[in-house]
Amino acid sequence: MYNGRMSSEYINEVDEQGNRLGVIEKLTAHERGVLHEAFSIFVFNEVGELLLQKRQVTKYHSGGLWSNTCCSHARAGEVVADAAVRRLQEEMGFVCPLEFVGSFVYKAALDNNLTEHEFDYLFVGQSNEVPTPNPEEVSDYRWVTLEVLKSELNSHPEQYTAWLSIIMNNDDLCKKITNVVC
Repeated sequence: MYNGRMSSEYINEVDEQGNRLGVIEKLTAHERGVLHEAFSIFVFNEVGELLLQKRQVTKYHSGGLWSNTCCSHARAGEVVADAAVRRLQEEMGFVCPLEFVGSFVYKAALDNNLTEHEFDYLFVGQSNEVPTPNPEEVSDYRWVTLEVLKSELNSHPEQYTAWLSIIMNNDDLCKKITNVVC
């Protein structure tokens, strides 16, 4: 069980088809492995590099790991696409048009005896803006080619979040994000 301090936030519990069933406190969802709504954002620049963020070490799970541009949860009752725009601004300090490209369900054991069990909506955007990350959320960022990312995921998977590895190592999901064969 996670024993750190975290303010209560309520998110949407869903079924395997993404239908909302009710709300649940975010930490409780991760402690119990309850299926809930989430989203993952992938922002590319004009030369096709993906913006990665390094999660702040103080995050309640996956702290210090590299991940996609932004990932989070819609608040209870919030429209997922609106939440994606909100969180991109809150975490990375910019907004850009986001396109919904698909969704998938996954379950992964995390640190602190927590479990991600998510119905994950995937969004893609393009921007050349210089990020201004929120230091409470993000400790670093970098632009990376897909070739370098795939190589690093293969050689050092422990440096990346579980959901990024799942997405990038699944040909169908990776193609939805990148529009190329992975």
